[in-house]
Amino acid sequence: MMAVGRDSKDLIGPLLAVNLVFFLIVLGLAGWSVDKYINGEQNHPHLGGNPATIFMLIHALISGVIGASSMLVGFVHLRAWRNDSLASASAMAIISWAITALAFGFECKQILLGGHRGERLKTLEALIIISLLSQFLYVVVLHAGFFRIRYGPVYHNYGSDSVGDIPVGNEPHMSST
Repeated sequence: MMAVGRDSKDLIGPLLAVNLVFFLIVLGLAGWSVDKYINGEQNHPHLGGNPATIFMLIHALISGVIGASSMLVGFVHLRAWRNDSLASASAMAIISWAITALAFGFECKQILLGGHRGERLKTLEALIIISLLSQFLYVVVLHAGFFRIRYGPVYHNYGSDSVGDIPVGNEPHMSST
């Protein structure tokens, strides 16, 4: 008999590693760009931008921090591979994906407004798009246990008399009399 969730567990490990690298690069580029903006160097050859750029940078910075944190929680889930770790990993993954989608929205606005965009800003834009898609793939693979148990742990074992290792239900209660 195959171990529970072996199919998606094989996919989640490399996906976590790739997403962590993407989020750390986004964090580095967004941090550098925000530093240049704070120093008043908006006309730096590698930066540029328009009025929407600062909003995109701040949300990319937040997305990078929460995304990297989400990947660390994902590594803990990968190690434990239980229902309770799935709940925390999936909650963090969905929050991370939503904030990355928000950064993507500001990125779209920044591109639509036009103007000079430096190479590092264009690289950051591409990495936000890639992070958004790979984070969505991670969320989908993480929730694959909904469809079949061979794809991963599920949130609740229906028809079971126990929650984890704790039996519930018709257990005799010992009293000290």
